[in-house]
Amino acid sequence: MENESASHAPNGSRRDFLKQSSLLTALALTPTAVIKAAENDEEIASVFEKVPLKFEVNGVKHSLSIEPRVTLLDLLREQMKLTGTKKGCDHGQCGACTVHIDGRRVNSCLTLAVMQEGKKVTTIEGLANGDKLHPMQEAFIKHDGFQCGYCTPGQIMSAVACVREGHASSPEQVREYMSGNICRCGAYPNIVDAIMEVKNGGNKI
Repeated sequence: MENESASHAPNGSRRDFLKQSSLLTALALTPTAVIKAAENDEEIASVFEKVPLKFEVNGVKHSLSIEPRVTLLDLLREQMKLTGTKKGCDHGQCGACTVHIDGRRVNSCLTLAVMQEGKKVTTIEGLANGDKLHPMQEAFIKHDGFQCGYCTPGQIMSAVACVREGHASSPEQVREYMSGNICRCGAYPNIVDAIMEVKNGGNKI
């Protein structure tokens, strides 16, 4: 047993040495400014001077002061408290953060808020007319187009745009043009049914 322990010791020591060496090398190559900034997030924020932003969200005009690095998604959720728009992958791959900008669907996680000067943004909160749900919202409920519901706001926003864009002529076309919105629960057939009902129902959306 003593010989076995002794044979393993050099390997363990070498692994520890390599780990320590890698860490020291990474620290040596990291700019001092980055290390200091990482120690205090407030220092990072202070580097960015806030800029004015005037735009319209769900029919209401807003005049804000924001950092130029802030995404539209974070502005809507964190500063404007419009949390219906969901943060999923935060890399533009799942579609949970879909909103409309001047009538066109976009992934708000990939969109800088500062670029929306003078534009009109619509979120899931802005679809309904008071207590009356949007036809697409009603169709999603009718066809059970959701399970956990996390992706549903983005799905509905994309679904509305899909019909408006003229990309809902068939279930196959709907699936193609809704492919950017991921549903982990697998409610895709019901989502397609909801979109096709709204399209075929002739509702003005």
